[in-house]
Amino acid sequence: MLQAPGEVRTDETAIDGGWPARARDVSHIGGACVVQGIGDFDVADLNTVRHRFPGRHVTLDGDVITVWPQARQQE
Repeated sequence: MLQAPGEVRTDETAIDGGWPARARDVSHIGGACVVQGIGDFDVADLNTVRHRFPGRHVTLDGDVITVWPQARQQE
Protein backbone atom coordinates (compact mmCIF):
# COMPACT_ATOMS: atom_id res chain seq x y z
CA MET A 1 0.00 0.00 0.00
CA LEU A 2 1.43 3.37 -1.00
CA GLN A 3 1.58 6.10 1.56
CA ALA A 4 0.68 9.70 0.83
CA PRO A 5 3.42 12.28 1.42
CA GLY A 6 3.14 13.76 4.88
CA GLU A 7 1.06 10.85 6.18
CA VAL A 8 2.36 9.31 9.40
CA ARG A 9 1.94 5.57 9.80
CA THR A 10 2.10 4.43 13.38
CA ASP A 11 1.20 1.55 15.61
CA GLU A 12 -0.18 4.05 18.12
CA THR A 13 -3.94 4.41 18.29
CA ALA A 14 -3.94 8.14 17.52
CA ILE A 15 -1.61 10.78 16.15
CA ASP A 16 -1.97 14.05 18.02
CA GLY A 17 0.22 16.16 15.77
CA GLY A 18 3.16 16.12 18.19
CA TRP A 19 5.55 14.55 15.67
CA PRO A 20 7.94 16.43 13.37
CA ALA A 21 6.50 17.50 10.02
CA ARG A 22 9.01 15.22 8.25
CA ALA A 23 7.79 12.12 10.17
CA ARG A 24 6.71 9.30 7.86
CA ASP A 25 6.55 6.33 10.21
CA VAL A 26 6.46 5.89 13.98
CA SER A 27 6.99 2.42 15.38
CA HIS A 28 7.82 0.81 18.69
CA ILE A 29 10.44 -1.90 18.94
CA GLY A 30 10.59 -3.26 22.46
CA GLY A 31 10.92 -0.22 24.71
CA ALA A 32 12.29 2.01 21.92
CA CYS A 33 10.33 4.38 19.70
CA VAL A 34 11.67 4.84 16.17
CA VAL A 35 10.60 7.80 14.04
CA GLN A 36 11.51 7.55 10.35
CA GLY A 37 11.41 10.64 8.19
CA ILE A 38 10.94 11.79 4.68
CA GLY A 39 14.47 13.10 4.26
CA ASP A 40 16.83 14.04 7.04
CA PHE A 41 15.57 15.45 10.32
CA ASP A 42 17.10 18.59 11.82
CA VAL A 43 17.77 19.71 15.39
CA ALA A 44 14.28 21.26 15.68
CA ASP A 45 12.76 17.86 14.80
CA LEU A 46 14.98 16.20 17.40
CA ASN A 47 13.85 18.70 20.03
CA THR A 48 10.19 18.05 19.14
CA VAL A 49 10.64 14.36 19.88
CA ARG A 50 12.69 15.07 23.03
CA HIS A 51 9.83 17.25 24.28
CA ARG A 52 7.42 14.37 23.72
CA PHE A 53 9.65 11.98 25.75
CA PRO A 54 11.12 13.98 28.65
CA GLY A 55 13.83 12.20 30.57
CA ARG A 56 14.54 9.67 27.78
CA HIS A 57 17.71 9.42 25.69
CA VAL A 58 16.85 10.53 22.13
CA THR A 59 19.27 10.37 19.19
CA LEU A 60 19.25 11.63 15.62
CA ASP A 61 20.85 9.78 12.70
CA GLY A 62 19.85 11.42 9.42
CA ASP A 63 16.27 10.38 8.68
CA VAL A 64 15.82 8.35 11.90
CA ILE A 65 15.16 9.59 15.42
CA THR A 66 15.36 6.93 18.13
CA VAL A 67 13.93 7.23 21.62
CA TRP A 68 15.87 4.65 23.61
CA PRO A 69 14.29 2.54 26.35
CA GLN A 70 14.85 3.68 29.89
CA ALA A 71 17.76 1.92 31.55
CA ARG A 72 16.82 -0.86 33.88
CA GLN A 73 17.86 -0.35 37.46
CA GLN A 74 20.13 -3.07 38.74
CA GLU A 75 19.15 -4.68 42.00
